[in-house]
Amino acid sequence: MYDLSLCNCANKVCVSVYLYLSILYIFKFFPVLSELHFIQILWQCVLYSSELYLNESVPYLDGPLMPLQFYRDWIGPNKPCIIRNAINDWPALSKWNPTYLRNVVGQKVISVSVTPNGYADAVNGDRFVMPEERQMTFSSLLDIVEGSVKNSGVFYVQKQCSNLTEELPELTGDVQTHISWMSEALGRLPDAVNFWLGEERAVTSMHKDHYENLYCVISGEKKFILLPPTDRPFIPCELYKQATYKQKQDGSFEIVDEKDSEKVPWIPLDPLDPDLKRYPSYQLAQPLHCTVRAGEMLYLPSLWFHHVRQSHGCIAVNFWYDMDYDIKYNYFQLVDSLSGAVGSV
Repeated sequence: MYDLSLCNCANKVCVSVYLYLSILYIFKFFPVLSELHFIQILWQCVLYSSELYLNESVPYLDGPLMPLQFYRDWIGPNKPCIIRNAINDWPALSKWNPTYLRNVVGQKVISVSVTPNGYADAVNGDRFVMPEERQMTFSSLLDIVEGSVKNSGVFYVQKQCSNLTEELPELTGDVQTHISWMSEALGRLPDAVNFWLGEERAVTSMHKDHYENLYCVISGEKKFILLPPTDRPFIPCELYKQATYKQKQDGSFEIVDEKDSEKVPWIPLDPLDPDLKRYPSYQLAQPLHCTVRAGEMLYLPSLWFHHVRQSHGCIAVNFWYDMDYDIKYNYFQLVDSLSGAVGSV
């Protein structure tokens, strides 16, 4: 048994240093350890450090905090929370229904992701498959979501290039184009403000982002599965050739390889139905489950792994703020590289 009492303190930096240097030491000087033994030691380290700073569930705040306090309590420690009463003054909460959206942006042409199964940007067999990107009017999308027009595909507005400000600027007056207290806390404006709308079958596969994310639900609800960066050793990540879905005239879909594209790293595991025979170490992960409802805001810290589902017709807006590439990022890069090398131990 490896005694971790050396870092029995509240100083999270000390804990992180001890955790990752311990892993590096074990990896370098004990190459005869079995992979299972290595994973067990790693799990002890991760569990101990997680207990010092993570909650067993995602906490709720009754309202936004002052910028400095939010940075100290949540951004710095890299902890998620759900914030209530942060967007109560947004007209979108009462305005954004199908009738209003048809009147204001119904004829606007927007980018919509289309897949056969709802999984855009996800692993399918030995490929990382991206959705077919289709240009269509907002009213045409609403016809499909409301069921008045039938289609064999699953449709989802999820283009993450600040599509709210770029494709739907008419709607920006109903929300904010940045969150003032977050902008002040980080000293920057968001890189992107994204609009989300889709069917219940649309699912976001598990991944991480290099952004501090404020995710605001306007109507319906979103269900998140969250895993901290410290769980990286238990989350499989492999390289896949890129491909794209294409819908044929008969309504079926084919997968078309992207020519001359590099392989991309992605997570093949589905947290809703994990294949523990293939990925046994995932059972050591500590996922958090939370539901974000209309009028609520999720703070999703950078580098947290997340998987997302939604109620049918759910509408959301999120703000992506670039993360600080500080010492925490370097620690994550270290554990990420070690996690990829476990199989060679």
